Amino acid sequence: MNVAVIGTGYVGLVAGACLAETGHDVVCVDIDEEKVRKLWDGIIPIYEPGLEEIVKRNVDEKRLSFTTDTAEAVRAASVVFIAVGTPPDEDGSADLKHVLGVARAIGQAMDGEKVVITKSTVPVGTARKVREAIEAETEHRVHVCSNPEFLKEGAAVDDFMKPDRVVVGVDHPVAEAALRELYEPFLRTGNSLLVMDVPSAEITKYAANSMLATRISFMNMISRLCEATGADVDMVRKGVGSDSRIGSSFLFPGVGYGGSCFPKDVKALIRTSRELGVPAEILEAVESVNEVQKRTLLDRVVARFGEDLSGRAFAVWGLAFKPNTDDMREAPSLVTIAGLLERGAKVVAHDPEAGDEARRILGDSIELRDVNYDTLDGAEALIIHTEWLPYRRPNFDQLRDRLRAPIIFDGRNLYAPERMAAMGFEYHSIGRNPVGV
Repeated sequence: MNVAVIGTGYVGLVAGACLAETGHDVVCVDIDEEKVRKLWDGIIPIYEPGLEEIVKRNVDEKRLSFTTDTAEAVRAASVVFIAVGTPPDEDGSADLKHVLGVARAIGQAMDGEKVVITKSTVPVGTARKVREAIEAETEHRVHVCSNPEFLKEGAAVDDFMKPDRVVVGVDHPVAEAALRELYEPFLRTGNSLLVMDVPSAEITKYAANSMLATRISFMNMISRLCEATGADVDMVRKGVGSDSRIGSSFLFPGVGYGGSCFPKDVKALIRTSRELGVPAEILEAVESVNEVQKRTLLDRVVARFGEDLSGRAFAVWGLAFKPNTDDMREAPSLVTIAGLLERGAKVVAHDPEAGDEARRILGDSIELRDVNYDTLDGAEALIIHTEWLPYRRPNFDQLRDRLRAPIIFDGRNLYAPERMAAMGFEYHSIGRNPVGV
């Protein structure tokens, strides 16, 4: 099948590369000429395990190509994906100007019947607006579908190639047949293709991410109760997660969720609910808990060292909002770092992949090190934000020797408090009693 994917961001590039991997002829479109040149040269703009190899292989085998010419790509394709960004507007709603701009360009380029699929995360009713925008520009027949993505950053290639389900919203048999053909190679192991109406598919994406965000905020709220009562949140998590009706996923306490999906999608679903007069108290609480939780490590550092941190240095391990990505959008580390800098502290940080992104966002306001242990020299304490594998089993002797004092603020509960106490550390974690204080 000939496929055009408009937008080479996180979703578009993964979708285009994985569709090419199963034999489809895919053209990825972007208006950024430099980005397109780099993609032809095999330079990937994001860090995603396995993606670079798939892109290079399919370019070499001539199933995947890149262009800035939207019209040419649309005319050559029978199926067109819209995968451009939908950043949150000031009121929290999804900004659809890029999506609708692409829709108009598709309509202007159409030379025959097309299936157009919204892959971008969009609020309910967007497919109708996309159809109207396309039909205003063409007399050719168009089928507009919703195909929300459920990719986890850091595991996106595996998620696309081996989905636990594929959700499609269609309103015509032609569109359903095209999507079944498109996704058939990914469903050979029996995973589900869930066909539904378009509005249901649009809501499914927001509802799924909001449910996961709710579980995270719920457990973070429980972690505060554990700290107030002396309970151990790890024991509580195991007790709750062992219930088959609940399960253990997304019940790990931490410093809050971030990234490109959860914060934006929760805000957008709140906004949509308000516009329709539907109360969204649970989601409003989820968002409120998360904003407070992002300050957890900063508040503990301030409680330990005081409001004035002038002349003090702090080591930070982990800048990305989660491991196996370089994405720092809405990352809790940014809240901690901003608070430290405002109080006069020096920040020396390490992240295995997010260094370039940190330089783009933070400039020279912090120092970055290529080796995580090199952040420790002279630091008052180590602050951990991201559970990268190299941080899980560090050389504790180096930590103890190179820090000014053996103090760790762990936002991901990587270590056992009893062990930390036995090794002489002052150790603060989430939902567990501090030790060595």
